[in-house]
Amino acid sequence: VQVSNRRSCRWLNDRLLLELVPRLGADEIKGLFAPPPWGEELPLSAFCMTSSAAAWDVFRTIDMDVQANLLQFHMRQSCADRKNSRLDEDEEIALNAWHRIDRQTREVIKRNFLPDLLRMYEERVRAFIQDTRGDKDLLALDVQDPFQRLLLHGVCEFYNVASETRSSTVREYGGDRLWKTTTIRKRSGTGAPPRITLVDLLTRKKNGCH
Repeated sequence: VQVSNRRSCRWLNDRLLLELVPRLGADEIKGLFAPPPWGEELPLSAFCMTSSAAAWDVFRTIDMDVQANLLQFHMRQSCADRKNSRLDEDEEIALNAWHRIDRQTREVIKRNFLPDLLRMYEERVRAFIQDTRGDKDLLALDVQDPFQRLLLHGVCEFYNVASETRSSTVREYGGDRLWKTTTIRKRSGTGAPPRITLVDLLTRKKNGCH
């Protein structure tokens, strides 16, 4: 039988390797495949041998797709919980601000809910509070209607700023006229405006949202 030069070299190399390295025994061959999943089973952990072993085994052998879905659900749930917690905190701050307003004014605001007018006053007061340039110590608003002034004072209490209305005489053609000006100043305890505005808070309560 004619043997090619390449096959002859391979046989010689195999024979040389067998002479250099003795044949492996059964234990040595077994050791080559010792790492899982081929070798012997790993000993059970202390946790697996407790009463929760069945629950642990379900967790240990969970399908990868199911695990990914569970992790995504947990992440979405955690985000929703953090969001709800933040909303609860903001609503509590707004409720505390609402109770700063005297009860009579609160009843008037609820009974005659005028969101557009309240929102206009809120925007002015919030902008005044958030102005940190320091060149604006007071805000003066000319509100002549008594009911609207009451709403304005309620908004000021909600945002914890001091408000005072003074009268002055304005000379006009045909006689003098009484003019009302409401001056708004920041208090020492005036902080950042609540995230939930007065209009938003009352709208939620009116619609039964919590």
